[in-house]
Amino acid sequence: MSKKTRKESGKPLASRKARAPLSKTPAKQPTAKGGRSPSKSSKSRKGGQASLRLRSSKLSKAKAVATSNRENGARSVLREGEKAPSFKLPRDGGNTVSLQDFAGQKLVLFFYPRADTPGCTREAIDFTRLKGAFAAAGIAVVGVSGDTPKAQEAFRNKHQLSVPLASDETHEMLEAYGAWGEKSMYGRTFEGILRTTILIGADGRIVKIWRKVRVDGHADEVLAAARSG
Repeated sequence: MSKKTRKESGKPLASRKARAPLSKTPAKQPTAKGGRSPSKSSKSRKGGQASLRLRSSKLSKAKAVATSNRENGARSVLREGEKAPSFKLPRDGGNTVSLQDFAGQKLVLFFYPRADTPGCTREAIDFTRLKGAFAAAGIAVVGVSGDTPKAQEAFRNKHQLSVPLASDETHEMLEAYGAWGEKSMYGRTFEGILRTTILIGADGRIVKIWRKVRVDGHADEVLAAARSG
């Protein structure tokens, strides 16, 4: 044996570059947290995102309704498409008026703050002026405020009003229709009637709602909408 051969054979094994044995077992696929496969984790994430979007949509709608409530000042806000709340109230002349009286017929309810005040007088006169046109289209009209039946009767006689004027002194019907809530005037905040008009369809459901009504031209606008709706 030559010297070169002896030197090579005398090299320590530790100094030789070790090679890792080849494994015949295939490498495991990476898994998500909790040991789930990526596909299941992906589905879970997608489902979670869809759920979040749905919740976000519902919250947005609820926020929009809450904002609308605050802007209108009403304690409760009736929405178009909902069933009209039932009512029965005393009216001018000593009789009563109820939602049931107009079953199968379109009905316009106009809520006004106080009898014989300038804006309310103009509004009631305008609806009286158009009463014949409303009747010809099969539409009834009723005015509602928190005045006493006696005050409503005096209001009717003074201005020769021909539409029924209902009295809701307890404000229950006004609240149910979203026509009672917070108001402000001359820097003072108080609760009172919000000038509102509601069109009820022949099926007893709310067709259209006018809030924060401006009196001029309003009755004509309601007539046009009631005819088309």
